[in-house]
Amino acid sequence: MTQTTPATTSSPLFRPAGERFHSQRGWLDSWHSFSFAGHHHPDWMGFGPLQVINDDTIAAGEGFEMHPHRDMDIITVMVEGQLNHRDSMGNSGVIRAGDVQRMTAGTGIVHSEINGGTTPCRLLQIWIEPGQNNLPPSYEQRSCPAGSEWTALIAPDAADVMAIARPVRLWRAMPKTGQTLPLPASVPHVGWLQVIDGQLELSTQQGTRTLLHRGDGVGFSNTDTIHSITSQSEGCDVLLFGLT
Repeated sequence: MTQTTPATTSSPLFRPAGERFHSQRGWLDSWHSFSFAGHHHPDWMGFGPLQVINDDTIAAGEGFEMHPHRDMDIITVMVEGQLNHRDSMGNSGVIRAGDVQRMTAGTGIVHSEINGGTTPCRLLQIWIEPGQNNLPPSYEQRSCPAGSEWTALIAPDAADVMAIARPVRLWRAMPKTGQTLPLPASVPHVGWLQVIDGQLELSTQQGTRTLLHRGDGVGFSNTDTIHSITSQSEGCDVLLFGLT
């Protein structure tokens, strides 16, 4: 990060990668953008309905055994490798790099996520508060290969895109080196940028430019403050949340 700006209605809120919470056990290396598990800080209790962004690397043959969730929408974006999913609704399968998993826990779901491959896998697991509790549990998985422009992963009003129990949008882009991307026209006033890989430059309407690296996050509460992003490296990969 080249600068840190306090949260206001007109200034982005920066979450440098190195300041995230970190959990390490033998098979799991996890970075938490917000308070999670044994990590807690009152300033980082989520951003609007966005409650969790965990950047997880899981060793081959390891993972999360059967465990429960309820009243949460959970999105998994696979970055590298594969993950074997099984749940109490009878769903089972393999989530591979480029796939996105959408799970509404609702009244309750039990599931496992195990790396059945021969190499470590990397994923971003995202938790979003649903618009209402006690919904019927549901599950969906799709291949969502991202291109150099914004690719919709989650949207409430597109037949060919997955939706969760809240009008939240999620895009992914892998811009080429030097390519500039404005924010999508449909992004609401509140949003979050999360850099998966590479480096990009964030430009604001006020002329400020900030270099973002792998793992950095930026929250904003007024889209008028964000002008565009420009890739500064090969392998640039970024998520954009439109929150309500």
